[in-house]
Amino acid sequence: MQNKDFCVFILTHGRPDNVITYKTLKKCGYTGRIYFVVDNEDKTTDRYIRNFGKENVKVFDKKAFADKIDEGNNFDDRRTTTHARNASFEIARDLGITYFIQLDDDYVKFDYRINGAGEYPKDKFMTRTKLDQIFDSLLNFYKSINAESIAISQGGDWIGGFADSWKFKRKCMNSFICSTGREFQFAGGLNEDVNTYTILGNRGKLFITIPFVSLTQAQTQSQAGGMSNIYKLSGTYIKSFYTVMMHPSGAKVSMMNTTNSRLHHSIKWINTTPMIIAEKYKKENTCE
Repeated sequence: MQNKDFCVFILTHGRPDNVITYKTLKKCGYTGRIYFVVDNEDKTTDRYIRNFGKENVKVFDKKAFADKIDEGNNFDDRRTTTHARNASFEIARDLGITYFIQLDDDYVKFDYRINGAGEYPKDKFMTRTKLDQIFDSLLNFYKSINAESIAISQGGDWIGGFADSWKFKRKCMNSFICSTGREFQFAGGLNEDVNTYTILGNRGKLFITIPFVSLTQAQTQSQAGGMSNIYKLSGTYIKSFYTVMMHPSGAKVSMMNTTNSRLHHSIKWINTTPMIIAEKYKKENTCE
């Protein structure tokens, strides 16, 4: 990569022998630094170290980070990526790194979505290409704006067709490009990405999803470890209500009419993010 002050953090738990994202990054041509963020409650830490090297596995105190935030519950259940996300800023500083991207551990592919002409590419699959160049472009854009974080789009962002999907969206989910100079705090035991971009977005902080590339995860609950057990326990019912609790003026739950209908969060954006018009559009006051 051209940007040497950058690394990938793979947030992982209980999957030392099946970190799909690591394989996908290599297949797509990423050559930069990769660190595995593992909590001290993970019983498979030794296997992570054996598989990837002690210098590449960063272990954090999960309880210590849990005590710093509002988890939105009294379950004393820390099966969440929230604390790994918050710990990433401290880990980056300890490594002397300013910029990083947080990735989950179960990405099966990265795809091109829009080409330089603003059209669907003929071949969207990003295999044996330079993911370095994609990360460089994303990071250069991030450095040029004042966003707290930017994210790569997901498959769900493309439902509804090209006309709506190619636009930037005021949210970040799943992947987060961050800087130690723009640190923010994730909140809530579940749905931490949505909780964060709605709470902080409501305060004028900027989060953006970039549509030009996308990532695809393995099917939720199909992989052992990670968050699968907690999702099997409650599905998306409890998960969605975390955001309603934390941002009740702009979040609600509604039925997601997919093949298997389920409750899911729904964000009313006019009640969530400030709608500020640029000064250049101000009309002169003609009233006397």
